[in-house]
Amino acid sequence: MNRLLEKDPAQDPARVGRGRLRALVARHPLVAFFVIALGASWAAWTPYVLSAHGLGVWDLRFPELLGTAQFSGVLPGALLGPLGAGFLVTALVDGRAGLRRWFGRLWRWRVPGRWYALALLGVPLLVLASGLPLSGGVVQAPAPLVLAALVPGLVVQVFTTGLAEEPGWRDFALPRLQERFGPTGAVAVLGPLWALWHLPLFLSDWGGYPGSPWTQVLWFTGFCVTFNVVVAWVFNRTGESLPVVTLLHVGVNNTVSTLWTEVYPAMSADRVVPGLFAVSAVAAAALLVATRGRLGYRPAPARTLR
Repeated sequence: MNRLLEKDPAQDPARVGRGRLRALVARHPLVAFFVIALGASWAAWTPYVLSAHGLGVWDLRFPELLGTAQFSGVLPGALLGPLGAGFLVTALVDGRAGLRRWFGRLWRWRVPGRWYALALLGVPLLVLASGLPLSGGVVQAPAPLVLAALVPGLVVQVFTTGLAEEPGWRDFALPRLQERFGPTGAVAVLGPLWALWHLPLFLSDWGGYPGSPWTQVLWFTGFCVTFNVVVAWVFNRTGESLPVVTLLHVGVNNTVSTLWTEVYPAMSADRVVPGLFAVSAVAAAALLVATRGRLGYRPAPARTLR
C-alpha cells in the first residue's frame, strides 16, 4: 500500500516540465539561444534605458566606474545575454562534451602570429584610417599618455565586451549557423541579429542619446553586418580561435574609445560609424569575392552540432 501511495518521479510535473523544455531547446538550439540572448540583455538593460542615463523616465542614476556608468548599467545585461545564453543552451543540448568544446575555443590561442598582428595592429590602423576622409584635414598625433592607455584599455575591453559577446555570437552561434546554412548564410543571419541586440542601447548614453541622429542606427547596423563577415573569416582561418576573434572585435572598440578624439579632435561623434562601415564593407566584399563565399570555412563531418 505504501508503495502505491509513493509519488512516481516520472510523473512529477516539475520534472516533466524540465524535460519538455530541454527537448524544445534541443530541437531549436539556435532559436533558443537568440531568444535568451536578446531577451535577457534587453530585460536587464531596461532600467538603464529608462534611467537618467537614457530616456529619463525614472529618477535613477547608476554608479560610475572609470568615469562611466555603463559598467554597472550595461555590462551585467551583456553578460547575461550572449554569454549566459551560450552556456545555458550548450549545457542543455550538448552536455559536458559540448561545454568542453565551448570552453576549448576560449583557450585556442596558439595560432600564427600574423593573426595577432592583424587584430592588434592591422585593425586599429584601419579604424584610424577610416576617419581620414571625414576629418576635414584636422589630424594630430596622439599624446604618449594616450598611447600608454591603449594596453590597459584593451585588457578592460577583453574582459567586458569580449567576454560578454564572443562566447555567444562566435563560439556558440557561428559554428551552428555555418553547419546549417553555410558560411554566407551564417553571416547573413548573425550580422543583423548582432546589430539588433544592441538596439535598445541607442536610447541611452551608450548610443549618444539624445544627441545622436537616428541614422546612426542604420550605419551601425551596416557595420555589424559587414564586420561580422570579417570576424567569421578570421574565426574560420584561425581554427575557431576565440582569443584572436575577441581581440579583433575589441580592437575596434578600444581604438575608437582611446584614440579617436585624440587623433581627430574636430570630428563629431556621429561621423565615426559611417567611416567604420565604409572600411568594413570594402573588406567584407573583398573577402566574399576572394574566398568565393567560403570565408575559410571547412565543414567538420565527424561532428554534428545540433
